[in-house]
Amino acid sequence: MSFFKKRVIVSVTNDLVTDQRVHKVCTTLSQNGYTILLVGRKMKESLPVYRDYRTKRFKLFYRKGPLFYAEYNLRLFLFLLFAKADIFLANDTDVLCANYMAAKIKRKKLVFDAHEMFPEVPEVVSRPVIKWIWTKVEDLIFPHLKYCYTVCQPIADEYNEKYGIFMQVVRNAPFSNLPVSENKNVFSTDKKVILYQGAVNLGRGIEWIIDAMPYIDNAVFYIIGEGDKSEELKERVKHKNLEDKVIFLGRIPFNELSVYTKSSDLGVCLLEKLGKNYYYSLPNRIFDFIHADVPLLATDFPEIRKVITNYKVGELVSDYRPAELAKAIQRTLEKWDKKEREEITATFEKAKKELCWENESITLLKIFSY
Repeated sequence: MSFFKKRVIVSVTNDLVTDQRVHKVCTTLSQNGYTILLVGRKMKESLPVYRDYRTKRFKLFYRKGPLFYAEYNLRLFLFLLFAKADIFLANDTDVLCANYMAAKIKRKKLVFDAHEMFPEVPEVVSRPVIKWIWTKVEDLIFPHLKYCYTVCQPIADEYNEKYGIFMQVVRNAPFSNLPVSENKNVFSTDKKVILYQGAVNLGRGIEWIIDAMPYIDNAVFYIIGEGDKSEELKERVKHKNLEDKVIFLGRIPFNELSVYTKSSDLGVCLLEKLGKNYYYSLPNRIFDFIHADVPLLATDFPEIRKVITNYKVGELVSDYRPAELAKAIQRTLEKWDKKEREEITATFEKAKKELCWENESITLLKIFSY
């Protein structure tokens, strides 16, 4: 790295509070001599953000829908146009228009991080007009991307084949040296803890676990996160009189999340096959549970299957009927409860050593150094 610190403006459409991937990218770049400014949005319910790099959040009139994306990209474009920067890092297709136009006009380097296949996310894939719009955005811009990466190989392969580009892979694994609390009282229960952490959105399989809870003894299902399905799922729990077995904890900043992850007994990652994005995905909560030595019950999709079977860190499931899913959860809890602590530690050690951000960030730093 030269004496001159290159200035990177990183942009997202979220409020920065729970975005672990973007924080890891910003931290790594900052630690390697780049000056970082992370840009997002601020909502009324947004928590404060405290980072070792600079942040900025726009207050917007619209919260969602086409007008939100139009307003945000216009605000972001004008900001980037007059800001001092050497590199623009766009996270996901929904901020790509502003970044691409600003980079073109100012002749700056553009880096793109595809957190997912945006036209294939469940909220978009079932809406033909919206999907067509986002696909057209990618059709117009992706062929011109020179520096880009994504979260797993199948998504990279899809984009590379479709657009003739060289999209690389930086998986969403955690830092290997993050301190994790051993406090087992964080959930205030002496029962087994089944934990979901992440966005509470369409296709996350949360309702499947809620429906299975009446068949599960001596366990409580905790849900960390918020999203479009939060209120609907809370009503579902209330309707089924499961308030004592299903507990919503809301949003928790990612710097506090590891305490909860480590204190759970079973992590769940169940996805519906609603488009290629979920089918090919490798969610960061898979890695989070691994680094907390917590076994997983996960959907039998290709990338998830590779991790679960290669490292033997949990079980796969494909039958989501309430009674059958309950049996799978109960079996997994009982199986891992019989293991000695030394055996569990040894099981996760190899996975943690290989699936860590320190390894993934090697590719990231090469992309920024080109």
